[in-house]
Amino acid sequence: MIERLGITLPILQAPMAGVQDHRLAVAVSEAGGLGALPAAMLTHEQLAAELKALRAATARPFNLNFFCHPSPTPDATREAAWRAALAPFHAEAGIDASTLPASAGRLPFSAEALAIIEPFAPPVVSFHFGLPPPELLARVKRMGAFVLSSATTVDEGLWLQAQGVDAVIAQGLEAGGHRGHFLDTEPATALTRQMGTFALVPQLVAALKLPVIAAGGIADAQGVAAALALGAAAVQVGTAYLLCDEATTTPIHRAALASEAARHTALTTLFTGRPARGIVNRVMRELGPLNPAAPDFPLATAAIAPLRQWAERQGSGDFSPLWSGQNASGCRAVPAGELTRALAARL
Repeated sequence: MIERLGITLPILQAPMAGVQDHRLAVAVSEAGGLGALPAAMLTHEQLAAELKALRAATARPFNLNFFCHPSPTPDATREAAWRAALAPFHAEAGIDASTLPASAGRLPFSAEALAIIEPFAPPVVSFHFGLPPPELLARVKRMGAFVLSSATTVDEGLWLQAQGVDAVIAQGLEAGGHRGHFLDTEPATALTRQMGTFALVPQLVAALKLPVIAAGGIADAQGVAAALALGAAAVQVGTAYLLCDEATTTPIHRAALASEAARHTALTTLFTGRPARGIVNRVMRELGPLNPAAPDFPLATAAIAPLRQWAERQGSGDFSPLWSGQNASGCRAVPAGELTRALAARL
């Protein structure tokens, strides 16, 4: 897999929508790892611009990442319950919730997105929340792209293998950001089947004929070496890059990652409607991290985003998605290339 990808270090930077642009991907790729550009929060115009900038900055391979969630059907009753749950916070912030438009905020992979990326022929294309429809996946493979997708269980890994992916990312429960589960979509059901990275990796290695990439809770060279010893072909690291010079992580988020608060994370649906791991903050404590009132992904975003903006103007992360894995100990305010090489120091 390492030879096919054309990288020199078995280090993949996790695509992290909202906290990075092409600059982080370029830095990791130039250091010999595989940088990643997340596309889920980009408009089609922004996607084209980021790809142009990335291609202009490096000739090294990179990973272009997309979400594959089904477009949700708005539910007026559930939206009303969600806004009622947030009403005390809206009142505190002086926000008139009736003026807030419904907005998804994150786009699934589509034929329109594919048409934009085809001229760039990205070397690697990865997906979260399963895979796109077969006809779109076939076109991605015809581009010559190496296809990755995340699995949170052995069943998901077997399904991905049957659909023709080239490698599977084993996302352990420790990982920050959104859970990649897709066979079980109800949080209560899905989360009971989740396991840690170092339990999931060897099981996927034994069950699959494909390379397995370990992700979740890996923050230093020792963790990288341990994952490879369990049979992983490479590792994917996200949280450790959040303090790097090239990341666009906000000052509030950076401060949280560098504080004692980073030791306390939880899976929450409050910010998008889908379980994602972040540092526990006020809204997670007061509403409960998995509040059932939150609409389906990604519709929860519209009503809570103005609260984030209000709080951050005051220097507070009380309503911010402070994404982080369970192990933030590897976060370092250094150039991403330096961190990439340090992660591979024991190989």
